[in-house]
Amino acid sequence: MPTPAESVLQFGSGRFLRAFADLFIHEARQAGQDIGRVVVVQSTDTGRARLFNDQNGRYRIHVRGIRDGRRISESVQVESVSRALSATQDWEAVLALGRDPSTEYILSNTSETGYDVPESERLDGAPPVSFPGKLLGVLLARYESGGTPVTVIPCELIDGNAGVLRRLVLSLGRKRRLGGDFLEWMEEGVTWLHTLVDRITIEPPPGFPNPDGDGLLALTEPFAFWALEDQPEAAPFIEHPAIVRTKDVRPYALRKVRVLNGAHTALVCRAMPLGIQTVREAADHAETGPWLRDLMLEELVPALPDEVEDARSFAEDCIERFRNPFLDHRLESIATAHQVKVKLRLVPSYEAYVEKFQRKPPLLSALLN
Repeated sequence: MPTPAESVLQFGSGRFLRAFADLFIHEARQAGQDIGRVVVVQSTDTGRARLFNDQNGRYRIHVRGIRDGRRISESVQVESVSRALSATQDWEAVLALGRDPSTEYILSNTSETGYDVPESERLDGAPPVSFPGKLLGVLLARYESGGTPVTVIPCELIDGNAGVLRRLVLSLGRKRRLGGDFLEWMEEGVTWLHTLVDRITIEPPPGFPNPDGDGLLALTEPFAFWALEDQPEAAPFIEHPAIVRTKDVRPYALRKVRVLNGAHTALVCRAMPLGIQTVREAADHAETGPWLRDLMLEELVPALPDEVEDARSFAEDCIERFRNPFLDHRLESIATAHQVKVKLRLVPSYEAYVEKFQRKPPLLSALLN
C-alpha cells in the first residue's frame, strides 16, 4: 500500500517544530521512509498558516554551530508540510483530518499555558479554545467515523506530558458527558506517547540573508535530541539519528527541563536586569558566566534525582551550546510566560535541593525571593 499523502496532523506552527519534527520527517521521507506529509494547524491568528500555504509548505532551516569541534553552517529546504489550516477559520477541515484513517499521528507543541482549559470550553461545532479541547473534538470526530487507532505525540515541555494531556482530555470528555464507549476508546484506541524534545531554535536576526523572502526561515543548532516513549501499540513513526526510543522518558525530561531550560529562565532573572540581551552574551559575561556555571553545576544538577544519568556532562554540554557563536538566542524570547516558566523550571529544583540537602540553595534562593 502506498504511503498516504498526509499522515501527520500537527497542532503548532512555531519555529521549533519547523526545525525539529517537520525537518526530521522531511529527512526521513528523503531517505525513503514510509511516512506521509504534515498538515499544520495554527491556533492563533498570526498569519503563519497563510505563509505556509503561500510557500506551498516549503521553508528553509539554517543549522549553525559547533559539532565535534567543527563549525557547521548548513541550509535545508524542508518539504514535509503539505498545507496549513487555521483552527478558527478551518475547523471543519481539521475535523475531517481527524476522521481520515490516513491520519496516523497527532503532534503538538503548544505554549506553557496551552494545556489550560477554561470552564466555558465548548464542543458545539465552534473550535474549542484550549488545545485539550481541540484534541478532544478531533478524537470524537475520529471515533464517530469508525475509531481507527491513532498515536498522539505531545512535544510540550511538561513533566509527563502525554499523561497530563490524556487526563485533561478524558476529564473534559466526562464533563461533556460524551459517553463511556468513547472514553474507553480514547484509552484503548489512542496511544499516548511521552516525549522529551531538545533543540535551541531562534528567529533570524535582523540582516540575516534571506534572498527568497522566506517568512518561515529559522535558525537552529546542530544538537537535537528527541526521547520518544517506546510502546508496541504505537504507529511506527520514523527512524532518525536524533530520536532515542526508551521505556521511560522522565529522566531525560527532568535533566533537560531543570538544567537547560531552568538555566535559560534563571538568566532572564539574573542577566536581563544587567542589560544583557542574549544567552551567549550571558554565558560569556564576566559576572553572569561564572554565576551560570555555579548555578547549573552546584545547584541544578545536584537537585536532580539519582536515576538521572550523565547530568553533569549534560550541563557542561549545555554551557557549550549556550556559547554558540552563530545563534543570538534572545532573553526576551525566553521571557515569554516567565512566571509560569519559573514555576515549572526553577521551583522544583529549589524544593528538591532543600529536601535532598536540608538547606536552601543560595543562588536559587536569591532568584526566587
